[in-house]
Amino acid sequence: MSTFKIEKPDESLRPAIQAKIDNLNKPKGSLGRLEELAMQICLIQQTLEPSLQYPCHLLLGGDHGIEREGVSVSPREVTWQQMINFTRGGGGVNMFCRQHGFKLRIVDVGVDYDLSHVPGIINRKIARGTKNFLYEPAMSEAEFDQAIQVGVDLVDDCIAEGCKVLSIGEMGIGNTSPSSIWMSLFGDIPLKDCIGAGAGLNNDGIRHKYEVLKKAIVNYQSKLSPLTSHLSPLIYFGGFEMITAIGAMLRAAECHLIILVDGFIMTACALAAIQLYPDAQDYMIFTHCGDESGHRMMLDIVDAKPLLSLGLRLGEGTGALCAYPIVDSAVRMMNEMNNFDNANITKYF
Repeated sequence: MSTFKIEKPDESLRPAIQAKIDNLNKPKGSLGRLEELAMQICLIQQTLEPSLQYPCHLLLGGDHGIEREGVSVSPREVTWQQMINFTRGGGGVNMFCRQHGFKLRIVDVGVDYDLSHVPGIINRKIARGTKNFLYEPAMSEAEFDQAIQVGVDLVDDCIAEGCKVLSIGEMGIGNTSPSSIWMSLFGDIPLKDCIGAGAGLNNDGIRHKYEVLKKAIVNYQSKLSPLTSHLSPLIYFGGFEMITAIGAMLRAAECHLIILVDGFIMTACALAAIQLYPDAQDYMIFTHCGDESGHRMMLDIVDAKPLLSLGLRLGEGTGALCAYPIVDSAVRMMNEMNNFDNANITKYF
């Protein structure tokens, strides 16, 4: 795996940032969470005048072998069908990217369909879906490394265009299953508390999903030994779109980008990235607590305070895009709001 040099933002600028926030013409602390966001963003960018130039959204597509076990109500062909739909501007992610001025990159990293001929889809396919982790690792170490590198390269492409804020979404039927397993293993949480309806399973479907994933974990643990300690849960259970997202998050943190973290699947990827590089969390803004069972619990693992709770469970990064105006407001507060001296207003706190 590639190595990353991720450091906590330099804290020496904090007193100056706080002084500027406190001297804006408002009661001290009266803009609440916006003030916290402004502090985080200023520290990330090491400036008193932050900016959100050229926001980019990565939409990563990949299929999962575990889908063959009936753990999702949606069939895998929905993945490629939606990927094509995105190129025509017809998805939720398209609408929100248009609304908020994000450049959308639609990337095939592991869809079980030939999309190479479809204009508007970036072809970075590693394989046509992962293997079924009920019986074997989802991917090889070489495929894992390749997925990480794809994430790095995609972020470098965004940075080359001047990007300072990145959001990531996914399209992959079955990807709540590896997310639930990562949540259980990394958060030391009982698996049953980590499993929800995904795309719309009923109670019987959720019970079946639990039994399948429980057996997959048992099979994985039976393969662990001193000789196979390299068999990471990331390799064994992950999806290509999820590992690519981890690589993108780590590269974005390394380059001091603002990372907008979406719902259940992307929070699982953020959790994995933080397991690898704890300081990466300082660059993440957790934007939304979704409707998937256990998402709030997973956010609690990293002590994250999401900006929104709208009941979304679409994926695609839509929660991150919906939250963007709040982030924008925090930046505008720092750059456009007057201070007491310039406004000739007596401080009233």
